[in-house]
Amino acid sequence: MRIRSFQLSDANQVMELLQLALSEDCYEDTKRAFARQLSWDSELIMIAEVDDEVIGVLIGTIDQNMGCIYRLAVHPEYRRQGVGKNLIAGMEQRFQHRKIYRIFVVGDEHNKEIAPLYEAMGYGASKFLEAFQKLGIAAVHSMS
Repeated sequence: MRIRSFQLSDANQVMELLQLALSEDCYEDTKRAFARQLSWDSELIMIAEVDDEVIGVLIGTIDQNMGCIYRLAVHPEYRRQGVGKNLIAGMEQRFQHRKIYRIFVVGDEHNKEIAPLYEAMGYGASKFLEAFQKLGIAAVHSMS
């Protein structure tokens, strides 16, 4: 498995993966957020691949000197094999390289399903944010 930054040639595979891995509502929200983040900073979109196939994607953003993990999607055949953990670790490194040390997970209804993964990586309830604006996290509060 290789973790790397998004490249424009990944776009079709990423969209197919998002549609396969996410619920319909989550997919609709995520494809808009993906397009916004792509126009802002594609370096904060991480890809996991095996044999040139995109098997995972993590969309992050930076808002007011705070790193936010917005969405994680892993191909169903590759779940519970460390793909999500490797993507999160890669994003953490990317944030640290940019001197961003406060990292939160956007705590919307779609991320609640994978909260145990985030918690296992040290993102307890105090590091989850409930976002009222997708990828423009202007109004947030800690989830308790």
